Amino acid sequence: MKLSHLRQIVDHMQGLWHINAIHRIGDSVLKIVFDRDNVFYFNMQKGNAYISKCSKEVRRSKVYNAPFDVILSKRFNRAQIESIELYNDDKIIRIKASISGAYKAQSTLLQFEFTGKTTNVIILDEDEIIQEALRHVDAFSSYRIIKVGQELVAPPALPFTPKEYPLEDVEAFLLETCDREQAQRLNALKKQKTAFITKKLQKLERLYAKLDDEAVLTEEVELLQHYGNLVLSNLHKIKPYQSVLELTDYDGSEVRVEVDSKISVPSRYSDHLFRRAKKSKQKVKNLYIERESLESKINHLKHFLDIIDKAKDVAGINLLFPPRQQMKKEKPSESYDVFWVEGYKILLGKSEKGNIALLENSRAKDIWFHMRDRPSAHVIVVTDKKNIPESVIHEAAGLCVDFTMFENGTYLVDYTQRRNVAIQDGANVHYTDYKTVDIIKY
Repeated sequence: MKLSHLRQIVDHMQGLWHINAIHRIGDSVLKIVFDRDNVFYFNMQKGNAYISKCSKEVRRSKVYNAPFDVILSKRFNRAQIESIELYNDDKIIRIKASISGAYKAQSTLLQFEFTGKTTNVIILDEDEIIQEALRHVDAFSSYRIIKVGQELVAPPALPFTPKEYPLEDVEAFLLETCDREQAQRLNALKKQKTAFITKKLQKLERLYAKLDDEAVLTEEVELLQHYGNLVLSNLHKIKPYQSVLELTDYDGSEVRVEVDSKISVPSRYSDHLFRRAKKSKQKVKNLYIERESLESKINHLKHFLDIIDKAKDVAGINLLFPPRQQMKKEKPSESYDVFWVEGYKILLGKSEKGNIALLENSRAKDIWFHMRDRPSAHVIVVTDKKNIPESVIHEAAGLCVDFTMFENGTYLVDYTQRRNVAIQDGANVHYTDYKTVDIIKY
């Protein structure tokens, strides 16, 4: 971000006097709520740091509880602003604040450094001692060590005078920045995730296309059984070591049956054919199961693509792809997907088998979701005996609709504690004491 723009943004922020709330909504994005009309987003990504204001709230991708986030909340939530300034006439914004009503007045500095590769957010005390930082830097990486307990060294002054780029309307500039950056990130993420899911979908579709035809296999079963019976009824006519049997069918027609040369005893010809028929019959049965499984997986991935395509923001896509550190907690399941919303684990059945697995393995106080009066994916929110926020309920209900319906519209989703859900047959259930939420899919 240009120094000139940062200077004008700092001037624009001079009327702000209180921080109502502050937290990370992404790995490198901080949200600061000064008041109802002044919610700023500080994107501190290396090489592309910027400040914006958004017309619509940007949802957090997860709840952050790192030491940086703990100190940030403790020192700046509901804090009184003492000053907001451009530090060292550089691309560094420094906010000095103190907690209102604290027993002992304690000022803390929140420093945003928009300095390219060294972009960072640093929390300092009044003596310039580092309390925490978004990114720690050791002595091997830079002369400016960013480490808790170290005194922060000021960066050298700029060796040139930056150009000025006057803004006609700072507020409009901040809003436009949000729209532009969000659109770019959303489009890039859509392309990335669409390519990822499409590759998996194409692999499944190739497997599906290679499946044998049940009708052909069924005909083969019937033919082998028929030949087996013919051989059995004509054993007295068969000579040892015959490779081809010429038999008379029940309707009087001539039938040629090829026999495996390894079978030398005529009485075993029919057993061999019956075994082959039994094996093919089992293959037909397994083929039906495999086809049904592949169809469920293909349909599930098509829902993924539909949700990605219709996503209105980055958080909506990130919800579908939990961070790796969260997924390491458990092995991926073939039966259900795992999502994380505000720290709550949400499980979604991929198929009837997955729905049954969720019903059988969930706990009494977990929250179960299902679309009203129609077959749908089952969704479970793991509560750990805690009350879940309305926002999580709405997200879980939305996932239930998104992974069931392709058509836009308004849908009803019922939800209740798992203890109120009685399994009838397979994934069919009867439930009581439920609430309903409206979900608009568009």
